[in-house]
Amino acid sequence: MSSAAASTDASPIARTLPEGKDAKAFHRLVFVVIAVLLAVLPFILYPVFLMKVLCFALFALAFNLLLGYGGLLSFGHAAYFGMASYVTAYAAKNWGLTPELAILGGTVVAALLGLVFGALAIRRQGIYFSMITLALAQMVFFFSLQAKFTGGEDGIQAVPRGNLFGVISLADDRVLYALVAVIFFLGLLLIYRIIHSPFGQVLKAIRDNEPRAISLGYRANQYKLAVFVLSTTLAGLAGSTKAIVFQLASLTDVHWSMSGEVVLMTLVGGMGTVFGPILGSFVIIAMENYLAQFGAWVTIIQGFVFVICVLVFREGILGLVARMLKRPL
Repeated sequence: MSSAAASTDASPIARTLPEGKDAKAFHRLVFVVIAVLLAVLPFILYPVFLMKVLCFALFALAFNLLLGYGGLLSFGHAAYFGMASYVTAYAAKNWGLTPELAILGGTVVAALLGLVFGALAIRRQGIYFSMITLALAQMVFFFSLQAKFTGGEDGIQAVPRGNLFGVISLADDRVLYALVAVIFFLGLLLIYRIIHSPFGQVLKAIRDNEPRAISLGYRANQYKLAVFVLSTTLAGLAGSTKAIVFQLASLTDVHWSMSGEVVLMTLVGGMGTVFGPILGSFVIIAMENYLAQFGAWVTIIQGFVFVICVLVFREGILGLVARMLKRPL
């Protein structure tokens, strides 16, 4: 399966709903609404729950950048999310770094790991690319299981939240929420800018028809490697932030099921839409949180919801809304 063929259904909304000045104005309105919600929601919902949603929303946005706009399906994004989480937790607990430096360290490690793994994976296309990313992620999982600094099956626990810039204490959930909200919003703005930049337009051309893009003189592999590294960097930022929020880095972060969960969030929200992964993350995390009383049945319920979305909402929830509104979201 070629990458062009594999991406035929990757972003139907992005292709069928052209963007103009009205769309940009509408997007500005959406950003304002998101900013207002970020300011209001901690007074309505539990801040820790919201921080978990925002961390995974950024993770899903990073994954969607790779799949929805780059046309590359990775089955191993948990490797970057989890390894960044481990590095941040270790740096904060054992080295005593302030949270911003610990988060930066984890993000840089995810970027470097993405550069190495991406250089190997982009040599293949379609399902072969996906299988290579899964294999590399499993290597990271077994490394995390055996390495001493990760704590093995116990993980790294009791990670100190510390003081932001050595001054602002993050012990209070609302103060930490403000930091997480800022990180999420800046990440969202960056991804939006990437998508709507000339670089983003070339990515879409490669996603839709790679041979044609190559014939026009674009070096497809360089663009694919660049978007891969950008995606893994943002995934690492999400994992690093999550480690500070929950004061924990564990094998769950690098497990293959985490890679599957981010795929689920992206598809439920709307693959190839800018804001869809945010909604998808909220839906999945809310299900895990409020259906926890059902135990292992939560996974089955999530699978059922996924099947319904694939059969009824093939473009995702927000993708369907975008088509109804005839505006790209």
